[in-house]
Amino acid sequence: MISVWIYILNLRKLLVTLQKPKFCSLFYLDINECETIQQACQGEMKCFNHYGGYLCLPRSATVITAPEPSSQSEPNVPVESNEAFNPCPVGYRAQGDTCVDINECELDMHDCQPSQECINTVGTYTCQCPDGYSKIGIECVDIDECRYRYCQHRCVNVPGSFSCECEPGFQLVGNNRSCVDANECEMGAPCQQRCYNSYGTFLCRCDQGYDLGPDGYSCNDIDECSYSSFLCQFQCVNEPGRFSCVCPEGYELVGTRLCQDVNECETGAHQCGEGQVCVNIHGGHKCVGSNRCQDPYVQVSENRCICLVVKPECRDLPFSIVHRYMSITSERSVPSDIFQIQATSVYPGAYNSFRIRSGDEHEEFYIRQINNISAMLVLARAVTGPKEYILDLEMVSVNPLMNYQTSSVLRLSIYVGPHAF
Repeated sequence: MISVWIYILNLRKLLVTLQKPKFCSLFYLDINECETIQQACQGEMKCFNHYGGYLCLPRSATVITAPEPSSQSEPNVPVESNEAFNPCPVGYRAQGDTCVDINECELDMHDCQPSQECINTVGTYTCQCPDGYSKIGIECVDIDECRYRYCQHRCVNVPGSFSCECEPGFQLVGNNRSCVDANECEMGAPCQQRCYNSYGTFLCRCDQGYDLGPDGYSCNDIDECSYSSFLCQFQCVNEPGRFSCVCPEGYELVGTRLCQDVNECETGAHQCGEGQVCVNIHGGHKCVGSNRCQDPYVQVSENRCICLVVKPECRDLPFSIVHRYMSITSERSVPSDIFQIQATSVYPGAYNSFRIRSGDEHEEFYIRQINNISAMLVLARAVTGPKEYILDLEMVSVNPLMNYQTSSVLRLSIYVGPHAF
């Protein structure tokens, strides 16, 4: 009976002892193996100390270090002497007749690092590293995704992640890893006129009549007129991207560069009135009288005048004068045959000779006789217009058998145009 009481007294003492508050005064000091162990890591590996051990990692690795534990652990919360005994396991709390899980993450009862995420589990919790980091021990080490060649062109590793970049002229597709050719022409390439896309780049080209500038983008007009003086027969006019030829007044453009005289007499673009005849010349026209016969000559046809032998004043004058008109260009090469004279009446036994009777004071022309009935008027010196010559070309006929001599004149009006065409 006595032993039973002793047992009850000892049991009461034990319960009293359990209900008294207790404080833990023990703590542990971490050993830095990286300093105490010679060559703790070999080769290209670097030693990283952590609480309770160390890690050998590549020198390029990024480590989020955990704070050192306090030199003295926090004391346990004292239990009041009247606190009821918790019958639930660690990580649970009593709720009525059952035990429910404690959410250490919501109650901030965890020791996860600031860079880590607390994940509640049944009866406890875990500390998870953010995306892009790998947990080694209690440390979170950055994952170098570029080591795994995730990108087609260039990979840029950043703490916790990575990004892919493409070479110039390419762009990322939807998976953010592959690169395809970028069509710069559709993306606003700075070409001034034409853009041609090619693999990884683009080319600028210019329209005809333009040159590509030194910057490779702009187009500069080509002044074709400055390259040659033979592009146009008269005058070259430069225009943006092209050139055009123009002709002087009285001429019209034939094709793209040649000028041709406009025959105002045929087109009706003249101002000749009644009693006048239109004579076309290079670059214009002349209006001459339909009757150019002067006394003592009388008109016998449209352009022929005769001096009757019955008139005394006609004795020393040519019997007939025929009016002709012609036009030549300036700077014509010399000597040059310009007009042929032909006798209209031939008398048996007569000898014909040809000469310039008047109008050639500066000896710019001469006569070359071809045969007894024809001769050629030759331009001896280059002439420049506008200028007009009136030459009397005389044919003298002599018949020695009949002791007869007569002459006739071809009055030739020569108009020299202002241009060489």
